[in-house]
Amino acid sequence: MTEPEINIPEIVAEVNAAFRRYEAALNTNDVTVLDATFRDASYTTRYGLAENLYGFAQIAAFRSARTAPGSRTISNTVITTFGRDFATASTEFRRGNNPRVGRQMQSWVRFAEGWRVVAAHVSWMD
Repeated sequence: MTEPEINIPEIVAEVNAAFRRYEAALNTNDVTVLDATFRDASYTTRYGLAENLYGFAQIAAFRSARTAPGSRTISNTVITTFGRDFATASTEFRRGNNPRVGRQMQSWVRFAEGWRVVAAHVSWMD
């Protein structure tokens, strides 16, 4: 097996741009962009702060039903690419005056329509 090339600069830049677009949409509750970020497939998963969502339909229904949680600030973001078509994005976040630190991890895959999240996990640290 050939090892994938890790962190090809132009691929890191592409995933970083997709990640930043998602983050901006999250802070403004732009549901159209949030939905477009996730792969429209039954295998796409998102484990949230209080929900486990299986398949794009559940993720989209969750997004359209919730109220905007408000903006957040992120830190310690790490984008790692493996070859030209797979990447992970990990970040920490805080919301308002909440002292808790949140964590988010995403698995990104390049499809014909562009970079899409196929798996995501969001959690709080105690």
